[in-house]
Amino acid sequence: MSLKPRKSWGFINSQKLNIRLTGIVLLFVIIPVAILGGIVFYNMEQSTIRENVSFTQATMERRRDSIKNNVDSINMSTQFFLSNEKMNSVLIDARVGNKHSTREWLEIYKSDVAALERLINTNPVLGGVRYYAVTDNVQEMMPVLYNHDRLLRQEWAVMDESGGWIFNYTDKLFENSDTTPMLALITPIVNRQYGQIGTIEAAMAMKTMFPSMYENVPGETSCFVTDTGNIIFGSNEDTSVSQIATSISQQMMDTVREGETPGITTFYDKGIKSVISGMYISELGGTLVSVNDISGSLSQVYQLRNNYIIGMILILLMMAFIINLLVNHVLKKFYEVLATIRAVRKGNLDIRTAEDGRNDEMGELAHQVNRMLDNIQNLMNENIQREVLVKDSQLRALQNQINAHFIYNVLESIKMMAEMQEEYDISDAITSLGKLLRYSMRWTSKTVLVSEELEYIKDYMALINLRFDYEIYLSLNVPEEIMKQSIPKMSLQPIIENAIIHGVEELADDTTIYVKGIPEGDRCIIEITDNGRGMNDEELEALRKKISGEIETKGGSSNGIGLKNVQDRIHMEFGEQYGIEVAAMEGCYTKVCVSIPMKRVSLKTE
Repeated sequence: MSLKPRKSWGFINSQKLNIRLTGIVLLFVIIPVAILGGIVFYNMEQSTIRENVSFTQATMERRRDSIKNNVDSINMSTQFFLSNEKMNSVLIDARVGNKHSTREWLEIYKSDVAALERLINTNPVLGGVRYYAVTDNVQEMMPVLYNHDRLLRQEWAVMDESGGWIFNYTDKLFENSDTTPMLALITPIVNRQYGQIGTIEAAMAMKTMFPSMYENVPGETSCFVTDTGNIIFGSNEDTSVSQIATSISQQMMDTVREGETPGITTFYDKGIKSVISGMYISELGGTLVSVNDISGSLSQVYQLRNNYIIGMILILLMMAFIINLLVNHVLKKFYEVLATIRAVRKGNLDIRTAEDGRNDEMGELAHQVNRMLDNIQNLMNENIQREVLVKDSQLRALQNQINAHFIYNVLESIKMMAEMQEEYDISDAITSLGKLLRYSMRWTSKTVLVSEELEYIKDYMALINLRFDYEIYLSLNVPEEIMKQSIPKMSLQPIIENAIIHGVEELADDTTIYVKGIPEGDRCIIEITDNGRGMNDEELEALRKKISGEIETKGGSSNGIGLKNVQDRIHMEFGEQYGIEVAAMEGCYTKVCVSIPMKRVSLKTE
């Protein structure tokens, strides 16, 4: 009987091997394509960012040159006004109360005021340069000379004595003055004899000094942050830009405090997809910050990347369909073999796969499966006969077994005979031997209590002392809570035996083996110490390596295999964090510390 595999063109329904093979092929196509595409689009993104960073850096450098020229114009105009002796004398006369005739005022206007006015008019970047007297005892000559009452109308009036830069103020010289935002350098005029005789205001429009704040360039937001923390925007104010500007201004001021001259800082912020540039202007005492949103440029790269991904997905789907067809054709014989195996699993051992003479691997697979089924049938028949023989052998073995109770009864009889002959040493030895046998042959559990293990060791010591002319004493100092802890069976006895064979036996003298229990938080330590010959550093290091498995242990009495077995059993029972440690001093002692987990138990007092 030959079963044909159910055909299915789905990816999940039944033909899982073909899906795996198709997936492997596609995986080897997807990985390099994805890596290559990722590299290409990453480089495109980084190139776009670098271009915008370079452009912003160059733009800020041009703005720096323009601002420097504007500041120089204001400073030069201020110095020119300060150095005008005639106007200084007019301001002194106003302060001391001297009067000028109309003719004198006309002469002052023709000789000095008109020249200053021409200076202002020939400099297009200047918004105006003005004298302000300290009193109203002066003839105002627009647009150069004004009395003190005009000064008091200005927002910067409080700065007339200290001077400095003022930003983003409105000129209020006249009622109908222009409302254009201005900045100005306020300079007090001081005479050695008369003190302050006036104030110079050298003004400029904010958009002339900082055109980037008013040009409304798409995606760009600029602001100026003074050293006092005042943030000045132009035509558009943005709270998020304020936070960025404050941070950059603080960095610039920190650089200045360190004695360095900050330049232009330009970088890309991935979080807001913007190029941020900061330029400290020491002459103005502030930082110009520009935030250029380049998300539009990056979105073009991302759109191209998304189109690439969609196109690759469509191509991969077509490839998956074609590859799946080819794999199904190649695996046709395999699915026939699989159907045969499924029938065998249900109990039909007579089924065989049709062999159509194919010489490829699939044809050989069908042939080998058929031969395997023939061999299985033969082996099953042989196994049935073998099972019958095994059962017979087991019955005979059970009949020949010696009951363990027979051994205990014999030992009990020998003990009674020794007591009747008043051979109490022999009686005690037989009692200890009986306890050892009962403990050794009772394997109902892999672990025992520490108290049970120590009782076994006491019986062992009672028997071992029969061998020697000297006495080996056992000193126990173990708290009750440790007595109640679990430990792998026969894990302390090999350590005692090691101490006797390798530490005490060579001395041939009365000695003591100390067993001490120490609670340590969530674990407890059982120390076993002998006063034997000890070990030198080389022997101790070799023993530690044997216990940890770094050195292979072979047969022999001094190879450390007993301690290695104890270590392995503790690891298997409690985990790698527990186990044994060995310390020794040659000619003095050997100490083995056994670490096991401490489980809290209630101690009942009688």
